[in-house]
Amino acid sequence: MVKPVVAIVGRPNVGKSTIFNRIVGERISIVEDIPGVTRDRIYSSAEWLNKEFNIIDTGGIEIGDAPFLTQIRHQAEIAIDEADVIIFMTNGREGVTGADEEVAKILYRSKKPVVLGINKVDNPEMREQIYDFYALGFGEPLPISGSHGLGLGDLLDAVIGHFPTEGTEDYGDDIIKFSLIGRPNVGKSSLVNALLGEERVIVSDIAGTTRDAVDTKYTYEGREYVIIDTAGMRKRGKVYESTEKYSVLRALRAIERSDVVLVVLDAQEGIIEQDKKIAGYAHEAGRAVVIVVNKWDAIEKDEKTMKEFEEKIRAHFLFLSYAPIVFLSALTKKRTHTLVPMIDKASENHAFRVPTNVLNDVVMDAVAMNPAPADKGVRLKVYYVTQVAIKPPTFVVFVNEPELMHFSYERFLENRLRESFGFEGTPIKLIARARK
Repeated sequence: MVKPVVAIVGRPNVGKSTIFNRIVGERISIVEDIPGVTRDRIYSSAEWLNKEFNIIDTGGIEIGDAPFLTQIRHQAEIAIDEADVIIFMTNGREGVTGADEEVAKILYRSKKPVVLGINKVDNPEMREQIYDFYALGFGEPLPISGSHGLGLGDLLDAVIGHFPTEGTEDYGDDIIKFSLIGRPNVGKSSLVNALLGEERVIVSDIAGTTRDAVDTKYTYEGREYVIIDTAGMRKRGKVYESTEKYSVLRALRAIERSDVVLVVLDAQEGIIEQDKKIAGYAHEAGRAVVIVVNKWDAIEKDEKTMKEFEEKIRAHFLFLSYAPIVFLSALTKKRTHTLVPMIDKASENHAFRVPTNVLNDVVMDAVAMNPAPADKGVRLKVYYVTQVAIKPPTFVVFVNEPELMHFSYERFLENRLRESFGFEGTPIKLIARARK
């Protein structure tokens, strides 16, 4: 199920980022612990009353050298296009300003649900000052304090009340859904066309010319697939081209709907930070991943070139050590035949379930050969392991003291599972739990 998207919009210095961090909690610091992931604070996951959603902090969207009001407008427009619900944040200490009214005009035209938050209302005496904000035309203003965490419950209650009702997609479990993610102009649309064998998607040398993000049904050797193209630029394409961070926003919904994510790189331009950021979201979402190096035809090669490029990818994408790498050219269609079999393999491993007795034999042998080191005289004891989920494969390890499961030993057990069962193309999760 695709998570709803919430955007926090407002002029500078109203506390958008403070509220964003309050709502997100500790999730951002957790994901930064993943080796090799450089994570923008612009977009993250959150949960309220068992409802999960993604949230955008538009304060992190930079529009280059655009004038002050133009920047505000562009940030709001990006949020409007991406969001299901908008939090319009204002500053209770300063009252309604001209910039607030400018943002309000944009939000009127959006036809999206808007929740009006009045930040920096730090004490009860200030609550009488919020009535001026009724003039903005978005119903009841909700007083909050980002610095003290006050009023956020009421704000989030109002937000989730606007979430769309859950629906189901018309695809069976036997149909593999895969998406192509990557920064603009790495050749995602060209690769879709190469797979389909027809000019189904508009292709141009100008970044950001794909107009619609539509699902495309695809059949290969009798098996059905759905391709989710993430390019999908809207009518304000020039606004989006001015910020690379936009490509991350567009990729996230496609990632959540996918079984397998193709991280598309440009062989000519090499690897940049934005590639790692986008790939990090696929890893965090627990999706199967295949790394695709496109435009391989444009590289001067010898017998060492592919191996050297692969080593460079492994060094930059430490957190995707499990992901297979496919080198191809969408333009000439060379090596494109190697892609779909790799998608199949990654999807099968993503949904693989290990028999419990076999699983425990492997883990207990690994523990016997390499016991966990003692910590302050206490040693981790592993009693039993069970697989509790697939997509991705998730294992609960019952131990004496969960806090003794250090990252290095968890990685050791993960490596043993991979050696025994493969799991190429899929992340796996280990959860330490005390045996009761």
